[in-house]
Amino acid sequence: MILRSALISVYSKDGLEPIIRRLHALGVQLYSTGGTQSYIEKLGIPVTSVESLTGYPSILDGRVKTLHPAIFGGLLARREPGHLAQLEEYNIPEMDCVMVDLYPFEETVAATNDPAEIIEKIDIGGVSLIRAAAKNWKDVVVVASKDEYKMFLDLLNEQEGEFSGFNCREFARRAFKVTSNYDVAIYNWFNEGTADISFKHSIHRSDILRYGENPHQNGVFFGDFEQIFDKLQGKAISYNNLVDIDAAVQLMREFQVGQPTFAILKHTNACGIARRNTLLEAWQAALACDTTSAFGGIFITNAIVDLATAQEINKLFYEVLIAPDFAPEALELLKKKEQRILLKIKHFEVKKRAFRSLLNGVVEQDADLRTETEADLKTVTQRRPTAKEVDELLFAAKCAKHLKSNAIALVKDGQLIGMGCGQPSRVDALRQAIAKAKSFGFDLKGAVMASDAFFPFPDCVEIAHEAGITAAIQPGGSMKDQDSIAACDERDMAMVMTGLRHFRH
Repeated sequence: MILRSALISVYSKDGLEPIIRRLHALGVQLYSTGGTQSYIEKLGIPVTSVESLTGYPSILDGRVKTLHPAIFGGLLARREPGHLAQLEEYNIPEMDCVMVDLYPFEETVAATNDPAEIIEKIDIGGVSLIRAAAKNWKDVVVVASKDEYKMFLDLLNEQEGEFSGFNCREFARRAFKVTSNYDVAIYNWFNEGTADISFKHSIHRSDILRYGENPHQNGVFFGDFEQIFDKLQGKAISYNNLVDIDAAVQLMREFQVGQPTFAILKHTNACGIARRNTLLEAWQAALACDTTSAFGGIFITNAIVDLATAQEINKLFYEVLIAPDFAPEALELLKKKEQRILLKIKHFEVKKRAFRSLLNGVVEQDADLRTETEADLKTVTQRRPTAKEVDELLFAAKCAKHLKSNAIALVKDGQLIGMGCGQPSRVDALRQAIAKAKSFGFDLKGAVMASDAFFPFPDCVEIAHEAGITAAIQPGGSMKDQDSIAACDERDMAMVMTGLRHFRH
């Protein structure tokens, strides 16, 4: 088909001028409304107002402009004798093209809580124009978003205003993607806080991954990576990188305020976490937690990476390094190893809702954003924990929360000295943590222990005491809580309960 007419009514004018000028050069009759019409007129390009077709002005504060048979007839008419005869009978011009950019609903929701302002950004006429043109894609080209301006202009220039059936269908496909995303965003805003349970999500951006979890699996990431990170360098990010990066951000969110903290993760579990007065000391202590597993890991910190720390990090192979920023000389050094991924994180915010695919459906839940504070701690033993133990217990609880269940974290002097995770029993997790700590030369005397769930038996207390551990933190809630409490009292150990369980599967 060859374009002879086009209706243009867009919110965003960025990139519009060359399109208008090209359409005019091709002899295309332009129709428009309101601000877009004024924009075209200021370019010195002739344009016909929609009002001259409908016989009605823009009414109801602009809510009604294009909703009229004189407009939609020209969009929905098939180019066949019966429909064309009706257009001629009612003096309705054919519309060969529609360009629309919808009111920015999602951006408005992000910027304000004013319902009146949000409601006015629900586009009615624009969505209707898009759907009508896309339905009649064999005879109408629809440009449904500013994201399609360049593609449209390129085809205009390459094909001199002629569009193939393939072109038209592709624009229609993109158009329904735009309207479906738009409707989901509106629905979710209306649905927030209601009792209606319905899973509807719309993510606009996507990136093809090199492969999925394994090389024989294809993978796509749906999300806006650049909203959270500036990628400073490195190879393409893989599926496994994404999973580990997500785990790293969720973990470091717990430590984003306070002393410099460094964490090293492997397969989503932290194998090293430490806080110190300087970042270099934090890095050295985190690495010392498990020098073996750190190789090829994901590194993350809550502090600006300086040159001294970068020099030490640079001695070890890693996949990804994440930090709020990098000193210029540190970045220059780290960039010399071009394949390693460097990410500057913009914020440590985590979505309030989380979901994952299971069986033939999806599970959606509140994200686990609760973090224990001293106010959450209930001492259940005869001996109260010391001030230092309380600080260490809270640190250990943060570590255990982000290990796969069953999970045990052993902490001493602000350092994760042992961890057991993903074990079928809590005793196995504790024994793994103790063995790990000893294998790297740590003295467990005076260490504290955190568990992601309750102790159903006193065995973990008994094993921990024998290793030198003096205090424990756990959620409680077992029918046999008293057995573990009594075991602590017999050994002069302190135990606190939080009432918060942190399973992680």
